[in-house]
This record gives sequence, C-alpha cells and structure tokens, in this order.
Amino acid sequence: MPRLFIAFVRRQWHALRSPLFAAMAICLLASAALPSIARADDSYPNRPIRIIIPYAPGGGADAVIRYMSDKLTENLGQQIIIENRPGASGFIGAQVVAMAPPDGYVLLMGFDGGIVVAPHLIKAPFDPLKDFVPVTKINDATLVLAANANVPVKTLKELVEYAKTRPDGVEFGSSGQGTTTHLAGELLALRTGMKMQHVPYKGGGQAVTDTVAGQIPLIFTVAPTIMSYLKQGRLTAIAVASAERSPNLPDVPTVAESGYPGYAVASWYGIFAPAKTPKAVVDRIQKAVFDVQQIPEVRERYLKAAFEPSGMASDAFAKVVREDYERWGKVVKEGNIKLE
Repeated sequence: MPRLFIAFVRRQWHALRSPLFAAMAICLLASAALPSIARADDSYPNRPIRIIIPYAPGGGADAVIRYMSDKLTENLGQQIIIENRPGASGFIGAQVVAMAPPDGYVLLMGFDGGIVVAPHLIKAPFDPLKDFVPVTKINDATLVLAANANVPVKTLKELVEYAKTRPDGVEFGSSGQGTTTHLAGELLALRTGMKMQHVPYKGGGQAVTDTVAGQIPLIFTVAPTIMSYLKQGRLTAIAVASAERSPNLPDVPTVAESGYPGYAVASWYGIFAPAKTPKAVVDRIQKAVFDVQQIPEVRERYLKAAFEPSGMASDAFAKVVREDYERWGKVVKEGNIKLE
C-alpha cells in the first residue's frame, strides 16, 4: 500500500511540473483576472480626478477647464480637482502626470506650446509622444499680438516702424519659454526683421496683467485672455496669428494680411493621460468632455470667450499632436531658433 501511494504522488508531481500544465494554469489565471480588469475599467471613475494645469492661474488653460469642470463633475459622478503646477515652461506639471499611475485619475490640461513646441527648445524630462496618451482636444484658440493702449501703434506696419526707433527693439511677453506664444513672436521677428525681446512668464495671466499695466509694451497670447481688455480699450489688438481672421475679432487683420504672407500660427488645448492608460478609460473621459461641450450654457461660455470647442476623439487628436510636433521641429531647426 505505501508503495502504491508513493507512485501515485510521484505521477501527480510530474504532471504538475509539466509545461502543458503550467501553460493551462497561466491561461486559467489570466482568464480569471480579465473580468476583474474589465470591472475596474467599467467602474471608472470611482474617486476624485485631478487635472494638472502646468501654468499659473489666470491664463487660457485655467479658463478652458474651469468653464466645464462643474458639468464634467456631474457627468462623471466624481469631483474634478484642478491643480496649478507652474514652472519650466509647463514641464513641472507635465512631468507629474507623466509619472502618475496610468489609471485616469491624474490628467494633464495640455497646451500645444508645452507639448509640441517647447521640447524642441528645452530638454524635457519626458517624451511628449511616448509618455502621454492624447485623450481629447478641448478647443482651438486664436493667438493675438496686442499692445498696451499707450504704445503709439495701431497696425503691424506701424509697430515695425516704431521698433526701428528703439535701440533695443520692443519687448513682448508670453506664457513661457518655448511656448507657442513665444515662438509666434520669434517667427514674427524673423519675418518682419523687427527686433523683439522676449519676456517669459509662468503663465499667460501675469503676462496680460503686466501688459495692461504698461510693464511691457506687447504680448502674444490667446484671444480669450484679453477680450475684456480689448473691449475696454486698455489693450490694442495689432494682428491675429491665424491664417484667417477670428470670428471674435473680425476687424483685426491677420499677420499675412498685414504684409507678411505665409505667416500662420494656431493654438489648441487638450487633455492628456499617462501612457498605458486603458483605452476604456481614455474613451470614457473623451466622451464626457464631448457630451459636456454639447450643453448650451457650456458651449456659450467657450464661444463668448473666443474659444472654439472641439471634443476631438483620441486617435484624431493623437494625429494632430504628432503632426504639430514634427512641424514645429522643422520651424525651430530651419529658423535656427534658440533660447538665450
């Protein structure tokens, strides 16, 4: 009897150690885990979501997400926590998201300048194409070159002549080194031959405040951040950077119309998640943003502030990000644009 028992145990032990049994066991464990993974995605979100804005309060990125945050909270059933983490042209806040767990609970409110422009000029602590998943483009925004009301210019031609009378040229503020607003000014200087001195800020809000106060004469910024000052006459819109005139500023000519054809710079804002965030989670966020943007009062907020709502799908937005990254890389290289 003992010998029979020992032989039985040996047969079972060898069976357990066989590659076939091991493969079967792995398959069974994996299949058992799949329902729990699916349930985890299906239950998203089940706790508050942090959206990191990598710029100081008061700029365009702030307005973009805050216009919809209350309705987004209702749609997702969880609180949206907005956190400003400015610095290093948006790299500090972006790195926080790049290093976060890929579960959809820490997101980036991204601005094209920090994602597709700045990495060509400043060494970034992340790879903009590999470390993030583009979730959705929220909207587009027109870039505007504006002057303090006391600067004696109304047109781009007058500004170019005015700059020639000043030994150091003219200063212009932007939302930070390597942002789209910064490069818009650098490109304008290259195209016009005008000497311009860049004054970087940690966000568009303070740059606008200083321009209105006369601390700096010019600013390149997104239209929504200065619309009220333009209406009050405290700032003068010189030109828009887009290829066509803005519906919100129909009387302001484009740079191309002002005598410099071929000049066109656009800007966008979007939400990004850490790389490897599950597609089901990405799709849930994208759908929530799109649905919220269809709410009349939310859409009106954007249009009134000169934003153009998008809600673009993840795949389409990823294509925009790749194409803009490559385009700006060529511009920086061909223009030999460097940060001092």
